[in-house]
Amino acid sequence: MDELFGDALERSGIPRRRVGRWPAVDVTYASDPPRAIVTAELAGVRTADIELHVEGRRLILAGRRASPSPEGEVYQQIEIERGAFRRVLELGADVDADQVRARYEDGMLRVELPLLTRGPRSRAVPIEGPEEADGQHGNGGRHGDGGRLEDGGRDQAGGRLEDGGRLESHRRIEGG
Repeated sequence: MDELFGDALERSGIPRRRVGRWPAVDVTYASDPPRAIVTAELAGVRTADIELHVEGRRLILAGRRASPSPEGEVYQQIEIERGAFRRVLELGADVDADQVRARYEDGMLRVELPLLTRGPRSRAVPIEGPEEADGQHGNGGRHGDGGRLEDGGRDQAGGRLEDGGRLESHRRIEGG
């Protein structure tokens, strides 16, 4: 289109918006300590005009770059984005919102978001079922062979033979 019409929009005084998102941001991850680092290019924006919010895994960056209003100036070219902006950045991990830090220097906003570190979550989960009159499960807590289990003391359902021949049944749940 530009080849056909040139910069007709700019010459007419109608600014053409960029196709990309504004402001430009970089999102990186560091491992020691584990954190996400968001860098936003905000030259000419006052810190009082910038808002940051963390909601779950989202970083919301909002603000406003003021428009210069000198009287009598005629623009040949307008490329600097002005006005209100809002970026919602979805991060790849959970963030410790209370420890987020931001610094604005030389037109660049750097936000460090410590990541929540959780080891693999697993635990044994007891299986509940109807109780027999004697307080035991099923056949008195014993397998048909008198309570003896082969294969290292575990049955196929994940049960474990306790002292005294009672079968304690549980399942292992991974991840949560």
